[in-house]
Amino acid sequence: MPEMLTESERALAGRVRDFAEGVLLPLADNGEDPRNARQRVIEASKEAGFFAMTQPKAFGGTESGALALTIVRDELGAFNTPYAGAVFGPGPGVLGGASEQLRSTHLAPLLEGRMRGGFGFTEPDDAPSPTAAVLEDDHWIVNGQKSYVTGGADADFINTLVQVPGKGPAMILIDTDAPGVELVRTFSSLDGSHHAAFEFRDVKVPAHHMIGKPGEGMPRALQQIGDTRLAFAASAVGTLRWLDAFLVTHLKQPDRSGTPRGDKEGVRLRYSDIRMKAYAARSMVYRTARLADSGEDIRNEGMAAKIFTTELVGEAVDTAIQLVGGGALVVGHPLEALYRQVRSLRLAEGASDILRLNLARGALELDKGRI
Repeated sequence: MPEMLTESERALAGRVRDFAEGVLLPLADNGEDPRNARQRVIEASKEAGFFAMTQPKAFGGTESGALALTIVRDELGAFNTPYAGAVFGPGPGVLGGASEQLRSTHLAPLLEGRMRGGFGFTEPDDAPSPTAAVLEDDHWIVNGQKSYVTGGADADFINTLVQVPGKGPAMILIDTDAPGVELVRTFSSLDGSHHAAFEFRDVKVPAHHMIGKPGEGMPRALQQIGDTRLAFAASAVGTLRWLDAFLVTHLKQPDRSGTPRGDKEGVRLRYSDIRMKAYAARSMVYRTARLADSGEDIRNEGMAAKIFTTELVGEAVDTAIQLVGGGALVVGHPLEALYRQVRSLRLAEGASDILRLNLARGALELDKGRI
């Protein structure tokens, strides 16, 4: 399936490879401040035409199709470089349904890379009650906690799921510098991403900061989560390509006996499993992207691709570490870093078993999805 690309699609893949080699790889080990490096990637990506690919035309982007985005993510993953996450500009997410005022004050700067947003969905287990918002005159008064704000450590605002008494869940945009907003703590995940916990005490939020209407919050929040599943899958198959190249180089090198490491039958069996499953995974992702571009609803296929690829890349990195040996566990080794990075994928945007249950429901109760 990846080989069935048009001339323009192959040219896109080539431009991504040039970008990775000319911009991303040189930044990998030059010691530059991460924020400065990230900004350099953003500016270079805008110039190269990648930054706006994830952004709708209605918001000034080029709104590329699923296949084009898959090609770029696949190629970027094959280089396993830092700052690849800055290549694409942020999409509007839940702000796509924001008021005209929010579009100018928050959405436009977000899409341009001048502001950063967080996503507040999860509350601590011991929270006395859900985060709530009550309308008083022309403001919402918000009280509550969010324990795991994705991207919250350096966010300018948080798209926050709240409960409106008597009306249900809603999404409200809360500026992190508003009075009553307290950054309780910041923390890093195993994969190196940074998050935060917040408390809201009588935070006064303008009425127009509500995104949509009360009662619409959960579907809006879940849509933001679901939109990224194919993106995770495409990046994962790119990472599998990098891993394959890494292992080929390693296994062709001689061991202490002077013979190539890959000459051992047991090693070849483990390596061939990785290569075989990676082939299936990449075919699955490209087929799903083409279905999306044809106008089909790919919620079930997207879940299947996300489960299969993210579980496979974790299994493959684990096997690669076993083949390379203890040196791969030393902090700083590329496999050690990759092991931490890919583990989070099986939880992000829907834990694997939850998605499995949804897949079964799609087939058995809703007659959705395909093989």
